[in-house]
Amino acid sequence: MATTYDINEGIATLTLDRPERLNAFNEDLVRGALKAVDAARVDPDVKALILTGNGRGFCAGADLAGGLSPTAEGVNAAMRDLYNPLILAIDNFPKPTIAAINGVAAGAGVGLALACDIAVAARSASFVLTFGPQLGLVPDLGVTWFLPRAIGRARSRALALLGDKLPAERAAEWGLVWSCVDDEACLPTARALAVRLGRGSPEAFFEIRRLLDKAETNDLAAQLDAERETQIGLIVRPAFAEGVQNFLAKKAG
Repeated sequence: MATTYDINEGIATLTLDRPERLNAFNEDLVRGALKAVDAARVDPDVKALILTGNGRGFCAGADLAGGLSPTAEGVNAAMRDLYNPLILAIDNFPKPTIAAINGVAAGAGVGLALACDIAVAARSASFVLTFGPQLGLVPDLGVTWFLPRAIGRARSRALALLGDKLPAERAAEWGLVWSCVDDEACLPTARALAVRLGRGSPEAFFEIRRLLDKAETNDLAAQLDAERETQIGLIVRPAFAEGVQNFLAKKAG
């Protein structure tokens, strides 16, 4: 198996499990990841999903040595049928997602990490975009969409064009990840965040993510309308009534 999947107290953990290849993508790994994400999506007991890697790497991107057909037809099929659907499945996941970046994220592995809502990086982790400088390709798996939104135009262009390694501590300083922690604290920190998020309203969290995405292209008037329409839909949900009740009880106490 190229992935493992387990659920513990409402938190699902998807682990990329090809440590001998730094968890590089091959068909088995991507299909296993898609299956796990789909299972977590429909499982009412799952409140949040953690994505991490086994061994020294988080994900080294596509396995050019034994997983990806280096032809236009092979790349097209892999991206259309496997890789892109995985990114979309994570981005559209109806519950919070946390990346526990335990080691190097290279190439398409960067896109996989950035597709999650919150990313926690181990201090020894790093990010590197090998596409252009080494392979004569463009960043994919959403990197060109996620990266400039996280760290801006200048830094995104330099990382993509130069292919320099970005250490986890600097990634946190730049806002690429939420936090950088000691290696042994990476997964526990991600799990603690998942537990916190699992106590909230998945509907509200999903809508927060969508509104923040819309804000990238909406003008203020359109964004205000989107907020209003979303609020109207959420205010009739049980989570709001429960939240108000808890707030008033806490205030009265």
